[in-house]
Amino acid sequence: MEDKRKERYLITTIKMFPNQKPWVNKTIRVALNSPTAGYNAGIISRNMDEYKSAAYGARRAVRKAKRRYGRKLESQFQQSGSRSLWQKLRTITDYRSLSSGLMSADESLANELNTFFARFEATLASRIHRGYISSANANSANGAIGAANAACAEPTIEQRPLIITESDVRRVFKRVNTSKAAGPDSAGESSNFKRSTIVPVPKKPRPSGLNNYRPAALTSVVMKCFEKLVRDFITSTLPAFTDPLQFAYRHNRSTNDAIAHLLHTTLTHLDKGWGNYVKMLFIDYSSAFNTIIPSLLTTKLEDLGLHTSLCDWISNFLTDRPQSVRVGNCVSSTLTLSTGAPQGHVLSPLLYLLYTYDCAATSSSTITVKFANDTVVMGLISDNDKRAYLEEIKHLENWCQENNLLLNVSQTKELIVNCSKKQERHYQPVRINGTMVERVDSGTMVFTSRRTCPGPAIPTPW
Repeated sequence: MEDKRKERYLITTIKMFPNQKPWVNKTIRVALNSPTAGYNAGIISRNMDEYKSAAYGARRAVRKAKRRYGRKLESQFQQSGSRSLWQKLRTITDYRSLSSGLMSADESLANELNTFFARFEATLASRIHRGYISSANANSANGAIGAANAACAEPTIEQRPLIITESDVRRVFKRVNTSKAAGPDSAGESSNFKRSTIVPVPKKPRPSGLNNYRPAALTSVVMKCFEKLVRDFITSTLPAFTDPLQFAYRHNRSTNDAIAHLLHTTLTHLDKGWGNYVKMLFIDYSSAFNTIIPSLLTTKLEDLGLHTSLCDWISNFLTDRPQSVRVGNCVSSTLTLSTGAPQGHVLSPLLYLLYTYDCAATSSSTITVKFANDTVVMGLISDNDKRAYLEEIKHLENWCQENNLLLNVSQTKELIVNCSKKQERHYQPVRINGTMVERVDSGTMVFTSRRTCPGPAIPTPW
């Protein structure tokens, strides 16, 4: 019998420290320790040449190690892309993202969240019953398109039908980001094209209620590609003057443009005459995207000149949508919705902009500035005449009732900008739906990236 040699393994213990740099290895550690040995030897021999040489060698070794590590990262970045690079950096730095803050994941929580996210379906039925919204305007919210939409006039010159070519489909499929989370993409099931899986995202580290979760929808990748084609077609068809004071989701527009417009309008009015001041009402809506009524949206799209077939498809796309909530490995039961546009669809931001394009100022002394669902109503007040400003707020209340948008009065704030500190005035509080709006000295506009707009003094451009 052949002798079996016993394999011997050498076990080595390596110490790792939390602050250890990624370019430090055994050679660098030896070089870093050599100045200490040279210093101790120099104290005894009273000759510090060895210490100086060791210190210089340690600095040179560290510089070389850093350059070598930098070249390694550059090569990884060029070969595997930024995603792989960030993953390596997270591994090196032991970075861990904050916990999601979700409560204990179980099926009951998923069902509660699904019912909560679908609450606007019941709210719409209640508002129709009380007469705030006519049932004719909400027919498609119940799964059908109104008779008026079916009897539309023949397409005009501006109403171009949507034509999709094979090259367009190939182009959008090539641009699919495979690293993103997948939605319900079961092959052969057309109902999954409208299905959405909601993943609740906490708004703060420790959510205290269902309202502290934001519904992020995972949808079909195939439908997202088709939505991109529809979105590009709609944006190329719409006139450029549609809602000029809407600064979101538009080419060559940004938050800085919205800020600049607010500041320019305010300062210009303050410079026109002594005693002028500006009132700003920062409007907050409750889940604005989830309150869209498809029939009202279809009517507005037809008024803008979109083709009837495209308007009908959008109405059908937003109605009878299966929705479920996933919390961890638990999935809720499915609910069917016919209200709103999920936050996850490619078309949702554009559809919301078109749904609210007619929310505009009705007076020359008032201005309505919008960035997505963040709205600021400005009152340019002279001679202490606030009638136009108050009428504009009342008009906004009526518009919200007609279009099923819910004003969140508790988060709505009023800001008064007045350059005259000596002139004292008694400003009457503003009421919305019978509730007093809080007045603040400095307002935080969400669309200004959490930058604040100063209070009574003249705001300084930033």
